[in-house]
Amino acid sequence: MTITATTSSPSAPADDVATSRRRARPLRWLAAAVLAVLTAQLVAFLVGNRRFGWGTVAQYLFDPSVLSGLGVTVLLAVAAMVIGSVLGGVVAAAQLSDFGPARWAATAWVGFFRGIPPLVQLIFWFNLAYLLPRISIGIPFGPTFASWSANDVITPLTAGIIGLSLVESAYLAEIIRAGVLGVDLGQRDAAMAMGFTPAQTFFRIVLPQAMRVIIPPAGSQFISVLKGTALVSVIAMNDLLHAVQVIYNRTYEIVPMLLVACIWYLVVVTLLTVGQRRLERHFARGHLRDVRPVEVPA
Repeated sequence: MTITATTSSPSAPADDVATSRRRARPLRWLAAAVLAVLTAQLVAFLVGNRRFGWGTVAQYLFDPSVLSGLGVTVLLAVAAMVIGSVLGGVVAAAQLSDFGPARWAATAWVGFFRGIPPLVQLIFWFNLAYLLPRISIGIPFGPTFASWSANDVITPLTAGIIGLSLVESAYLAEIIRAGVLGVDLGQRDAAMAMGFTPAQTFFRIVLPQAMRVIIPPAGSQFISVLKGTALVSVIAMNDLLHAVQVIYNRTYEIVPMLLVACIWYLVVVTLLTVGQRRLERHFARGHLRDVRPVEVPA
């Protein structure tokens, strides 16, 4: 058998990685130029248009009434998220239960509170005294242990917390249920084989893995409820939006005061986003790869 050795032609250029160049991408340069022009035009519009009233924005940005409204907004969002998370966890557990009535009731809960707009629920809870003049605690169809006037109990704050918490519980129940179902069943079987109790299996095996799925949508839901607190202004609650509305109803400087509210919403949402990213990295340890880009010499 004859073996023929093939040699490269002396005239063929050799490929050398050290002399390689990045391929020209004219469309990317064009897109970058368009974005730069649009950005410059936006900055010129924001700075050059005196109707924005940046002086008024700076004047009222740290106004005590605005800061008080901001505190109420954050408090309302945190309370709604905490209560909604607890209720959502219970509803999610009921949906995953093999007990039929509990599963049906939880499914109806989610469908009901997700199906009615939050604004309608806030107005309804604020006017609860029309249907229930007194709120009582006692045995059903039996003696009453304590009773209060609904007008004293259902204030704008309690109506806002109840309405937003119930809405959040429905959404968070679905988020938690999806996170738990996302954990492989083999993890539970392995924990049982190691002698873990059901509680230990859930809190030490299932929940830490489910948090990787739960945190991103739950964080987005927290941001949504923070912005959704602006709805409570319709029930005369002194949140951030209501605070700026009171000021511009007096000064007639609507756009500058709305910009004050926008700035504070953006600040709080940015801080929440940073915290969400940190939580995501914490619970994703061991599941993320550290991929570093390869640099090609010029």
